[in-house]
Amino acid sequence: QVQLVESGGGLVQPGGSLRLSCAASGSIFSINVMGWYRQAPGKQRELVATITQAGSTHYADSVKGRFTISRDNAKNTVSLQMNSLKPEDTAVYYCNAFVQTTVWPQLNDYWGQGTQVTVSS
Repeated sequence: QVQLVESGGGLVQPGGSLRLSCAASGSIFSINVMGWYRQAPGKQRELVATITQAGSTHYADSVKGRFTISRDNAKNTVSLQMNSLKPEDTAVYYCNAFVQTTVWPQLNDYWGQGTQVTVSS
């Protein structure tokens, strides 16, 4: 059993900054890739950024240069620093992780409940 819990969402003005955090807990042996996805009203969920255990990152073109993903392997956490926010960044942001549990060696896909980010003046 693994749980992912996001925090840090809220209301921010265009051009502002916000930092999201996600903590993984439960029967964790190791965590492979971690990432952030988002879903705006009426739209499909899309990938925002990912980071491997070794620290390699990938960003969606729409956020590249503005967002920064990071992780702390010792604490099983991943963060998303969002700068120069735009109204189109408004969405529910979800934490995602591929986890090896203490029971099974295979990687399993886990999702958080999501946290709302609203960019508006």
